[in-house]
Amino acid sequence: MGNQNPEDRTLSSLELKFLLRLLMFPDYRAKLSQLRPSPKTSATDRDRLCRYLRQQGLIDCEETATRFGLTAAGSTLLTLDTSVLPITPDERFVLKSCQGGSITPGQIHPKVPKDQRQRLITGLAQRGLLKVTRYQIGEVWMTMAGQTFLRDDCAPQGNFPAVSWTLMSSYLQFMRQDQCPLEPPEGSLEQAITPDTLFHMITHLDAVHNTENYLPIYHLRAKLQPPLSRHELDEQLYQLQREDRIDLSTLQDVTRYQKEAVAAGIPQDIGGPLFFISVV
Repeated sequence: MGNQNPEDRTLSSLELKFLLRLLMFPDYRAKLSQLRPSPKTSATDRDRLCRYLRQQGLIDCEETATRFGLTAAGSTLLTLDTSVLPITPDERFVLKSCQGGSITPGQIHPKVPKDQRQRLITGLAQRGLLKVTRYQIGEVWMTMAGQTFLRDDCAPQGNFPAVSWTLMSSYLQFMRQDQCPLEPPEGSLEQAITPDTLFHMITHLDAVHNTENYLPIYHLRAKLQPPLSRHELDEQLYQLQREDRIDLSTLQDVTRYQKEAVAAGIPQDIGGPLFFISVV
């Protein structure tokens, strides 16, 4: 996501107030509607602030698709022999529902369970068969990088009183909390990474990045390389696959990701690299 080094970050007063307001909620997590930095901040500006701070790595959030449509690849797939389509019946219903143009989740064929629709939309979009044109942000939470920034690197300048006493009080309470070490002792992380811990990390990253059980492997590599080598991580993933705990699937539309992200996949002798991790 193009995160910057802490010393390179300069936040506006609204961006800072957005972060400080998060400190007022348990676990620094709240609905976006509760995080308006000032009474004059519009919903559009609030969404822009949220996405900018997420791009900086200071927060993360849940997003749901509210409008989407077929891509050229999705349209082409529906013209193929239905008996050999590489999609499930529910995925086919989602795609066919879009044949008349872009739709909302509520317009998907009624045979598709409502509680499964976001997962299906996300999976089809990641495979290049749907294009999401509108998202709605739900819950927002501060990342460890955001907490570290506020604790160690935030140094606003100027004479204008940008924050209220309430926000200042939340910040002081945050600063008084006992600080836990952010990293384990050197050399201990590699020994602690077993297939079980890797499995739990996959489910955690899937929730953090809201990838709806289609976690791109580059998220895992960014977290675990180092201490693990690329080969060591691949072997642990293969072991989880042999144990029927995860599935590894290929990426069909490489244009949706940067070259570095595609290169993070596991190369195969035939076909594209294994790119998505799904918990069985």
